[in-house]
Amino acid sequence: MNKLLNKSLKSFTIYALLVLASSVPAYYYLVDSIWLRELDEHNEIIANRTEKELNNLKLNETELNRSVTLWNKIKPGTNLEKIILNNNNKTDSIYTILRKNIYVEHNEIDRFRGLSRVIKIKGENYLLTVETNVEETEETAIAIAILTFLFFLILVVGFLILNKRLSIKLWQPFRNTLSELKTFNLNAQSKISFEKSNILEFEELNVALNKLIEHTVSVYKSQKEFTENASHELQTPLAIIKNKLDILLQKEALTDRQYQIIEDINKALTRVSRINKNLLLLAKIENHQFDESETINLSELTEECLKQLQEHFSNKELSVNTSIEKDCVVTGNRVLIEVLINNLLLNSIRHNSQKGIVEVKLNQSGLFISNSGIKTLEKEHLFKRFKKSSEESSGSGLGLAIVEQICKRHQWTIGYEFQQEKHTFKISF
Repeated sequence: MNKLLNKSLKSFTIYALLVLASSVPAYYYLVDSIWLRELDEHNEIIANRTEKELNNLKLNETELNRSVTLWNKIKPGTNLEKIILNNNNKTDSIYTILRKNIYVEHNEIDRFRGLSRVIKIKGENYLLTVETNVEETEETAIAIAILTFLFFLILVVGFLILNKRLSIKLWQPFRNTLSELKTFNLNAQSKISFEKSNILEFEELNVALNKLIEHTVSVYKSQKEFTENASHELQTPLAIIKNKLDILLQKEALTDRQYQIIEDINKALTRVSRINKNLLLLAKIENHQFDESETINLSELTEECLKQLQEHFSNKELSVNTSIEKDCVVTGNRVLIEVLINNLLLNSIRHNSQKGIVEVKLNQSGLFISNSGIKTLEKEHLFKRFKKSSEESSGSGLGLAIVEQICKRHQWTIGYEFQQEKHTFKISF
């Protein structure tokens, strides 16, 4: 996982790199336009100076012609010739031309910026052409881009160093808050205190967390008190009623109809008592009242659960096939894990046919419990409370919900599949 500051720095770096890349052509056109403008100004100065200097010389026509010829020979990039001015002649022309520079050794094509202007010397019209070599804009733009890129690298490295140093200081209040939250235990209900921060956002976070924790602790206390009261207040009268019914069955002479009614009431009370215990167990699991963890030999525990339910297997004449690896060890709450195994085994008995098969497989990767069946269970209701997975089920509708909560408590995953007329529950550690 990436840190928050690193993500923002990465985005800023990519954005800056894109801006840098787009600036290279901008540099090129900017430098090129500046140079062309400067060369045009340079050529204008040469044309004006040439016209002025030649007019200041007191030369006759022969001397002037000789001077013009000499000028054209010794002055590279310029040309002066006498013309007859008419309407087709352009008075001023600025152009760019590509050609080989005869005054250098390389054979590359160079770019020249030219000015063509008609000047008057001694009352005569002359066409003056001035061409100046344009420096390589590409090389200059590349040099500027490289230099900018070097400064960009320096900037990024500086950002990384500053980001690392500032994050340690700026995010210290957040880390302190996070550390306090990690050590907070809802069962212990210990008070949590956050360090004061001079950063407004972190201080607001601490205030909000304090309110949230106070509310959570208050709700947790209320739920815990309710479960404890319900356990005491409901189980006691249920036990008394059940005991009274047992006495009535033993001592009173009852008709068959009366006996059947009392027996039905007794069964309903037993079921209500079982549902009550399961609901209380679910509440305790969800309220994290089973925090104790220990190292458990799951292989031995599974064998013990199978022995305890042997009578149930025999009553339904089920064949039990086991494949249990030795010394499969897990870390968790022993009471909850025992409840999990028993619920899955009872589920395999309840949803099995007479003389069916139960298979139990345990290895280091997971626990597999399978049983023979006719049709698949409804997966969408499988782990919901009071949603029986089949119409034939006589359970309370809480067994698999408890199994799912226990798996969540131990960070395990549970899955179900029906293949080849066999129900299979798989718990992956």
